[in-house]
Amino acid sequence: MSATETASLLEAARGGDNDACERLMEENAGLIWSVVRRYYGRGTDPEDLYQLGCLGFLKAVRGFDPAFGCQFSTYAVPKIAGEIRRFLRDDGAVKVSRSVKERALTIRQARDRLTHALGREPTLSELSAETGLESEDIAAAEEASLPVASLQMEAGEEGFTLESMVGTEGMEEGVVERLALRGAIDSLPERERQVIFLRYYKNLTQDRAARVLGVSQVQVSRIERKAVEHLRERLGE
Repeated sequence: MSATETASLLEAARGGDNDACERLMEENAGLIWSVVRRYYGRGTDPEDLYQLGCLGFLKAVRGFDPAFGCQFSTYAVPKIAGEIRRFLRDDGAVKVSRSVKERALTIRQARDRLTHALGREPTLSELSAETGLESEDIAAAEEASLPVASLQMEAGEEGFTLESMVGTEGMEEGVVERLALRGAIDSLPERERQVIFLRYYKNLTQDRAARVLGVSQVQVSRIERKAVEHLRERLGE
């Protein structure tokens, strides 16, 4: 891409043109990855580092001024690196201990056995009896072992996504959606986390989630609605 094209896209992006932002990010993917590679091996998935780098890149796009007297790439590199360093410094990465991973494996194996034996998804109480773990410990271990959430993940047979229910605005939010959403889910009350977990991670319908939790479908619907409202509030902060 020529310097003239870059300058034109930067001007459009600063004016709020998301297509221009996307084009700039595509053209500069190599630059972003070159910075991301500096932070490999620190306990964070490279794809998550790349998305953080993209956020820093977008901040550079919107903050760059030709009057700075430097090339855009010179301005962008410290912005990209700064966003990644800030995340690592604040210990934003979800670190899962070996004991939690082993517990999650035990639970997954017990769930598979019970599902095969019962012909249905086991309830939390049945998993608790099978593993000897408290229901709260089971939920915590399974949630801790999940990948960072995506707003595009579909829920149950209805095919709803958290994105369609929570809503997003602008490209920058889309870049960090997985990290922001995981943090918001972690802050929900326990029962709301359980419903989100069953609906959006285990891909269960409200009826099946109700059977697992030992409550009615109406209660699951009510809890899910409250959880989504809380997620909207947290993601909107």
